[in-house]
Amino acid sequence: MPVPSAPLAKLYWSLLATTALAAALAVASFWLSARNQSENGWVRHTLEVRSQLAEVLNLVQGVETAQRGYLLTGRDPYLAPFESATEQLPTALDHAADLVSDNPQQRQALAQLRLLVTEKLKELRSTIDDRRAGNTAAALAMVETDAGLKIMTEIRKLIGAMEAEEVRLLQVRENSSAASRSLLNAGVASAFLLICVIGALISYFTRRSFAELANARDQLLMTNQKLRDQISQREEVESALRQAQKMEAIGQLTGGIAHDFNNMLGVIAGSLDLMRRRIRKGDFAVERFVEAASKATERAASLTNRLLAFARQQPLAPQPIDANKMIASMSDLLHSTLGEHIQIETVTAAGLWTTSADAHQLESAILNIAINARDAMPEGGKLTIETGNAYLDEAYCDQHAEVKPGQFVLIAISDNGTGMPPEVIARAFDPFFTTKEAGKGTGLGLSQVYGFIKQSSGHIKIYSESGAGTTVKIYLPRLVGEPKEVSRTLEMPPKAGDAGEVILVVEDDPLMRRHATEALTELGYTVLDCEGAADALAILDRTPDIKMLFTDVVMPVVNGRKLAEQCLRRRPHLKVLFTTGYTPNAVVHGGVLDPGVAFLGKPFTLEQLAAKVRAILDQ
Repeated sequence: MPVPSAPLAKLYWSLLATTALAAALAVASFWLSARNQSENGWVRHTLEVRSQLAEVLNLVQGVETAQRGYLLTGRDPYLAPFESATEQLPTALDHAADLVSDNPQQRQALAQLRLLVTEKLKELRSTIDDRRAGNTAAALAMVETDAGLKIMTEIRKLIGAMEAEEVRLLQVRENSSAASRSLLNAGVASAFLLICVIGALISYFTRRSFAELANARDQLLMTNQKLRDQISQREEVESALRQAQKMEAIGQLTGGIAHDFNNMLGVIAGSLDLMRRRIRKGDFAVERFVEAASKATERAASLTNRLLAFARQQPLAPQPIDANKMIASMSDLLHSTLGEHIQIETVTAAGLWTTSADAHQLESAILNIAINARDAMPEGGKLTIETGNAYLDEAYCDQHAEVKPGQFVLIAISDNGTGMPPEVIARAFDPFFTTKEAGKGTGLGLSQVYGFIKQSSGHIKIYSESGAGTTVKIYLPRLVGEPKEVSRTLEMPPKAGDAGEVILVVEDDPLMRRHATEALTELGYTVLDCEGAADALAILDRTPDIKMLFTDVVMPVVNGRKLAEQCLRRRPHLKVLFTTGYTPNAVVHGGVLDPGVAFLGKPFTLEQLAAKVRAILDQ
């Protein structure tokens, strides 16, 4: 790094030299301090060895005292301290051995001490055994041989010698520690003097070089500002890139929607134009055009439902489900849909838990996956549907952050088809992504399944390899508690309406209001209509014969839910049916219809409207 001027150069080299000297003194001080701490540790070590040797001697003396008491009295309470000390002695000797393991002389002495203690304990145990057996004379005779006294004398002598050696070592170490402290104090004093000199030098050169340092500071500020400007420009570029990626994803989604809707609108518009031209010519054979427009409308409604499912905005009506029974009831549908060249096998688990989900959507999800499996087996193959109880633990959920640990009902759909490579698995749930040929798939099937499973607080995972088949595993949360099974009755054609049954239609869109009014009139009902809540309440107040309120949810000023609440306060027994093309939080929370809410999604057919209205009025 270049030095800008002579004063700064002097300051630079002075700081470098004094810093090096200070560092050397600091290292020396640290070394002396460490050495002093080490020597203090050795002093403590010596004291600990002496203490441990004293404990061993006390234990041996305690054993001998207890033995004498028992020999004299024959009473068992004297044996308790004998046994206690006998059990503590090996541990005490082991601890002492650990403490002197660094000293060969002391280690050898301790080994001799261990032998003496063992021999002493053997002698004491022998006399106690004789006394316990009633051979008091034999026990006393052994004591009178003075063999135990000789062993005890040797133990005391050996421990005394070891303590003397530790005292010598302690003196040496204390002397060394005192010398280290003296050196440490001298080093600290020298370091303090040197720091004072360094401070004076720095103060001197700082005053001379203040102007140069101030100039260098200004240059540094300018450089930092340029760096911040570069960082800001980089962040703007990265933000633009992220925005471009978002727009690309939105473009793919909107492009797919526009493509499909333009096809369907083209069919509808073309069919209407052809019908208009034929009718003008007096030709009323337009049934095939009506059929084409109806099919295009159904496809458009289906696409809308798939998009809502993908966005997790479809209204769900969950109910307790036995997955085994559901799959069994789908057998005929699966066979007719997949064809005879696909062999279907079901493996149901005993004791399967109950789950809670929208039954219609779950059947649709299983059918979607089965159709994809069929397309992966063009020459025929085997489809296996398995059920089971599963527990997703924290380790698994750490790798899949979108799912929480817990108990789940598992539905696994496997095929032995062509399989998928990793890059296809990574995009399998993307909307409008498909590997099928043009015209053979919308690319919304799996994205719809994914949206439904996530909206149901579940989890879905694909396992596949190219050429090795595919397994799609659906996990739905276990329903805790006693489930109330919902029976699924056969759908019967609804009976016609009655002119005495008056229905109030509230819809802010004039075309939709006209369509609903004419449809209900066609079904035989008497219909009143208006475009907002204020008019609806006025009509309700002056018309006592109204049986049902048929209202849109999304309306300006007052939404359909608030309107229904006001109407029910006036007429508690009034039936209410909500309708909308989008399900906001007015009647749907967490993707689930509020309890007791009757709902008919737009667009709806005449048959769907007839069935729903009749079911509500007949409640």
